[in-house]
Amino acid sequence: MALRMTGAVIRRCGLQSYTRLCLFPAVAVSDCRVRRYSIAGQADPKPLTVCLQQEGIRRITLNNPRQRNALSLAMLQSLQNDILRDIDDVALRVIIIAAEGPVFSSGHNLKELTPEYGKDYHTEVFNTCAKLMTSIQAIPVPVIAQVNGLATAAGCQLVASCDIAVASPKSKFATPGVNVGLFCSTPAVALGRAVPRKVALEMLFTGEPITAHDALLHGLISKVVPEENLDKETTNIAHKICHTSRSVVALGKATFYRQMAQNLDDAYRLTSQIMVKNLALKDGQEGIAAFSQKRKPVWTNSVD
Repeated sequence: MALRMTGAVIRRCGLQSYTRLCLFPAVAVSDCRVRRYSIAGQADPKPLTVCLQQEGIRRITLNNPRQRNALSLAMLQSLQNDILRDIDDVALRVIIIAAEGPVFSSGHNLKELTPEYGKDYHTEVFNTCAKLMTSIQAIPVPVIAQVNGLATAAGCQLVASCDIAVASPKSKFATPGVNVGLFCSTPAVALGRAVPRKVALEMLFTGEPITAHDALLHGLISKVVPEENLDKETTNIAHKICHTSRSVVALGKATFYRQMAQNLDDAYRLTSQIMVKNLALKDGQEGIAAFSQKRKPVWTNSVD
């Protein structure tokens, strides 16, 4: 989505492979800040991902529709760079991952998984993908997938790895690797943690896609909205997150994923400790005080 540049600060960055090539200084026009980042692929001068940040919301768009936004090694690196850049900046509150074209992502680029690329390259692809998926849940800000089309294999894995997913009715989700002799074992990690086991296994064993409404029913996505409202609804969710304390959300997100891997007793033991820790935060104290005084809280977003 194009963002207005009027009254904005614009910064452009370009990376090719691992190397940052240029950084243009910001031009201050007003107190509204927009940062524009572009990550270039290794061969194609067109950026594989386009990254814009405004008012605490970073929008990353997969930008290779001709290749069905395949998660090639370069695309994975590009997306990882966009997600992790300035991740500790308190101005960043939420990340949205969207895509150009009718396919959100078709998963790994199968051309890179042929024998001529070799075992070491294949290992790097899957290790890079795993690091990307785990980093989405490890970073301190929520990540929202905005899906308006097909998400298959590692593309479905990407959606399942995000904290929130909003999709249009035309979206579909599948793990069809079994049909080309490559079982979707790594996508199954995220899928199996997002939907009931029998739903995940049917998707994995048959490769058949499920609709957006079935994905909602089984918990793969958060909500389904009309295509014309998709961008607005996703942005509304992001803005609501921006109105909360970054430090409180970061603590809550980390605790949620940690306790989900524990048994019931350990989960309650951990979260009880975290609630006490939360109350000791400056923003925890501010929130309680604001409620008592019937006013809006003024967040510091401090980790103290």
